[in-house]
Amino acid sequence: MAKVVASRPYDVLSSKEAKIEAQGNSQSFLHITKAEIGLSEATDVHDAAVYEKAKENLTAFISRNILFRENKPCYYIYRLTMNGRSQAGLVSGSSVDDYENGLIKKHEFTRPDKELDRINHIKITGAQTGNVFLAYRNVPQIDAVINGWMQDKNPQYDFIADDDIQHSIWIVSDDDTIANITHLFKTLVPATYIADGHHRAASAANVRAALGAAATENSNYFLTTLFPSNQLHIMDYNRLVKDLNGLNAEKFIEKCKEHFTVETQTEAYRPEAPHQFGVYLGAQWYKLTAKPGSFNEADPIAILDISILQQNMLESILGIKDQRTDERIDFVGGIRGLGELEKRVDSGDMALAISIYPVSIDQLFAVADSGQVMPPKSTWFEPKLRDGLLTHLID
Repeated sequence: MAKVVASRPYDVLSSKEAKIEAQGNSQSFLHITKAEIGLSEATDVHDAAVYEKAKENLTAFISRNILFRENKPCYYIYRLTMNGRSQAGLVSGSSVDDYENGLIKKHEFTRPDKELDRINHIKITGAQTGNVFLAYRNVPQIDAVINGWMQDKNPQYDFIADDDIQHSIWIVSDDDTIANITHLFKTLVPATYIADGHHRAASAANVRAALGAAATENSNYFLTTLFPSNQLHIMDYNRLVKDLNGLNAEKFIEKCKEHFTVETQTEAYRPEAPHQFGVYLGAQWYKLTAKPGSFNEADPIAILDISILQQNMLESILGIKDQRTDERIDFVGGIRGLGELEKRVDSGDMALAISIYPVSIDQLFAVADSGQVMPPKSTWFEPKLRDGLLTHLID
């Protein structure tokens, strides 16, 4: 049952992709997270009918016992295994107060349209259906408890999804173990960091605020999975741009040479080190390397490759001032590969593709600890948590 229900996160699939993926599977959680797949194709994805359909489907899943409540509050351990590498996190309700007080640290701004979408989804369905991926600096004592539980117990759910990623979930229901885990996090983990799910976290806080006096105890928390930093893998998060701001390909490359060395490539180029970029336009790949002195190495934000790209290409050459709101730019996670970048450009949908070297987890922590934020869509974590295995009701 778990494999049939579990779906990829709502924000990594288009409506068209979700409809294809859920075809023939009435138990797919996509009927809740991407409810537009059950409506006319003419329906706007932000129409109230979409959220009402999601609520209807969630209610049906609960009534059919596809989704059910535990008989007591529990922790869960969620282990993902991809290409022989595993990461195991603790699933829990994290505090909205901690989020608002900066104990759950952010490294990105959110996009208003995407935040509003999740606010409406949570308010109308009465549920947080998306899991927020948190990271923390690993603690050996916590590692020992979680690893010991996995070694001694059998997982309640264990399956390999169609993308060959294994998902294993253990229920931690023992009162002493629950108390021990709570104590260890309270005393040894001073802060957690949002790795993936900024919009989901912000929406949970906004929903509680909007509820005001009607806020429930459950709305004080939001669904999270906390992973130790030494188990995490960050992939590249690449860019596509619709037009060259009035330039032709030759003039664009010439302008790039002011801040980058440029080398023509004979095949698709994936950066091999920080401050290198791949650029694809006109059926040609280029390797760009930021020139010394073209960025501030002492600043935790300015040294990021996303910042270098923003300052020395996206804004100065292409006129893109805000990646969060400019409709000329799109984002492609590294899991889709460089072929996806080529396809979007070759189709004429986009004029330019840029491949970027991944951010490190230490860079993420440094930015969040400084109180600053990265440019939007700076990090792409793999593997992804599946929606539907665990859901937090706020009603």
